[in-house]
Amino acid sequence: MKNTFTMTDNRTDTSYEFDILDGTRGPSVVDISSFYSQTGMFTYDQGYTSTASTKSAITFIDGDKGELRHRGIDIEDLVENHSYIEVCYLLLKKRLPTPEEAKGFDLELRHRSFIHERMKGLFDSFPISGHPMAIMNSAVAALTVFYGDHISIENEEEALEMAARIIAKMPTIAAFSYRHSMGIPFIYPDVNRSFTENFLYMMRAYPGGVMKIGNDGENTISPVEVKALDAIFSLHADHEQNASTTTVRNVASTNAHPYVAISSGISALWGSAHGGANEQVIKQLEMIGSVDNVDKYIAKAKDRSDPFRLMGFGHRVYKNFDPRAKILRGLQDQLKDELKLDSELMKIASKIEDIALNDEYFVSRKLYPNIDFYSGVILTALKIPTSMFTPMFVIGRTVGWIAQWLEYKEDAKAKIARPRQLYTGE
Repeated sequence: MKNTFTMTDNRTDTSYEFDILDGTRGPSVVDISSFYSQTGMFTYDQGYTSTASTKSAITFIDGDKGELRHRGIDIEDLVENHSYIEVCYLLLKKRLPTPEEAKGFDLELRHRSFIHERMKGLFDSFPISGHPMAIMNSAVAALTVFYGDHISIENEEEALEMAARIIAKMPTIAAFSYRHSMGIPFIYPDVNRSFTENFLYMMRAYPGGVMKIGNDGENTISPVEVKALDAIFSLHADHEQNASTTTVRNVASTNAHPYVAISSGISALWGSAHGGANEQVIKQLEMIGSVDNVDKYIAKAKDRSDPFRLMGFGHRVYKNFDPRAKILRGLQDQLKDELKLDSELMKIASKIEDIALNDEYFVSRKLYPNIDFYSGVILTALKIPTSMFTPMFVIGRTVGWIAQWLEYKEDAKAKIARPRQLYTGE
């Protein structure tokens, strides 16, 4: 016997029955797909606060418990015991790789990291003042010109090849976008370097220079820097049906090419209320300027008549400590010790954190520090320019977007996204 949910229209005393669907974890859902045909009405849920738009087996979030899992595996386990490449493999192939499979996937990504030589002309066509996110958006859409006809995306093996290609090329596109904005020569990927190290290399190196892993000079990439950035990529890999992921799925529903869908996801992510939030956190810390000013701005944040809002606190889903933020908090402390960092921004952030975690105003409202509060400070410590904060998010999230695209394509019952509305016009 099915579990059902009964709704009554009190105007006519007519009752309607809908099936209740149970997932493997989390709240059950009411299947209202027949609501309009039964009642002649639409449901209204602005911002989709209570609406499940799809079925998915990729990522699970319990916001009340502060829990995040990919394919059933806790995010803390993945960050502590697995590389970003292994997380990518898990999201794409639904299980963690063996050591041999991880090595093979790593090599594949290294060799796919180069972009088509003719694409360099695309970067040259943009003004130097262009934001890296705008350039990345255009470059990813342009991939359909260079690689769109080379595979059949209806074939599972070739679709995974397409997925590996976009994951591998995204750091190169990001680094090229940054170097173009700085007017400095492009640095090609180095197949002898791992995914995350390679990105830092493409960001920092100069033609003819030598850059190695180590802690003994300017021309080095510290192992702790690679570890920290790899963790940031893993923490951003996927986050259920957020705004940019929903955008990717909606565009996928039109049968657009996956690279176009991902380009759309980049556009959605750029917003300051989404992926651009960590950039806003740093700007706010810079505006506060000194530890001595923190109390004043905390008071402003608590004043309902003051429009000032403290960036990096609270989350639409998490009503507990964001598990990703907990991990980054530990990484921040590790970076501070190993790289001997003691910047004014870190001091300001630390004081804000101490106050917010112990102040009844923030605690009662469940306004815990979120991932953006810590990621901006860490990226600054890694010498990543503020304009590149959101591109860092893009690099990490690309695998989640493409995994969601693949899952959407596997759903035989998938339909084109077409929400309805409550019309209030003339």
